[in-house]
Amino acid sequence: MRSPLIIGHRGAAGYRPEHTLASYELAARLGADFLEPDLVSTADGVLVARHEPEIGTTTDVAHRPEFAARRVTKVVDGVRTHGWFVEDFTLEELRTLRAVERIPEVRRANTGYDGHFGVPTFEEILALAARLSDELGRVVGVYPETKHPSYFAALGLALEPPLQAALRAAGLDRPDAPVFVQSFEVANLRALAGRLSVPLVQLVEADGAPADLVAAGDPRSYRDLLTPAGLAEIAGYAAAIGPDKDLVIDPDGVVSGLVADAHAAGLAVHAYTFRDENRFLPADLRSVGGPNDPGDAVAELTRFLRLGVDGVFCDHPDTGVAARAALAALPVPVVPESRSPAQTIRSSR
Repeated sequence: MRSPLIIGHRGAAGYRPEHTLASYELAARLGADFLEPDLVSTADGVLVARHEPEIGTTTDVAHRPEFAARRVTKVVDGVRTHGWFVEDFTLEELRTLRAVERIPEVRRANTGYDGHFGVPTFEEILALAARLSDELGRVVGVYPETKHPSYFAALGLALEPPLQAALRAAGLDRPDAPVFVQSFEVANLRALAGRLSVPLVQLVEADGAPADLVAAGDPRSYRDLLTPAGLAEIAGYAAAIGPDKDLVIDPDGVVSGLVADAHAAGLAVHAYTFRDENRFLPADLRSVGGPNDPGDAVAELTRFLRLGVDGVFCDHPDTGVAARAALAALPVPVVPESRSPAQTIRSSR
């Protein structure tokens, strides 16, 4: 059986402010096989790594008086959002901002790094992965997500052309390249399937529907994509699905049949998101400490890996590596009784 992949979710977001070169480098040094950047576009069409188009929670822009007038309200995939938006800044302007911890109430230790790192471009992340591959003596891959692709396309800042150009310039547009390209939308993955040689991943939330399907009046939800017919359709353009972990095992410990169904359709399963803190763990694996103290995240990950999950997105990549090692020491798994993945709904990425 192929060893499951450890994907550094936004780098090593449990230890450094997410989507910074420091976070990505630490992820690789902790053993991550892939570095995962969320890609958005600047006003001048440069792909950079940020969690969302709104950058007020991930940079110090709110404390920069020269940009105060750029605080606006926009609608992103149907949600009214207030703040500062990446597409209203050129790369030169964005270079003046510094990254901050997105969830300081959970990861107070990370706030010690606020202001120390900039916002990286996709090209810089590709160069970092190449450098670390040479230095560490193993391949460090990249796992970019096109973030809100329909939103950016409507602004005239489509994410796909610069993504393709960057991968090709780095010699990574080939079937055996250490690259996966992911999206929560459907149409852009279908289009990329005819333009890129790398494997694609259909991300699936625990509820709701892909933004592009909603905009097109398509009534299908994410749950509809997980039916046997839906999975067969995904297999026509993607190599894997990236489901919310609650669609595989819900917080009450009930196991769905999603992994088996996906494998039957020829799809790998890369589940998200695994975090060490008690607040993100099932009740039986929480430690005696508070919600932000670490619990038994290795045990949670091991449960998923025993089910045959092919990859895991981890905020703490070393925890994923430890779980993979623990899996190797376990006997052949006994898979619990399953139920339909459409019945297991919760959480968000």
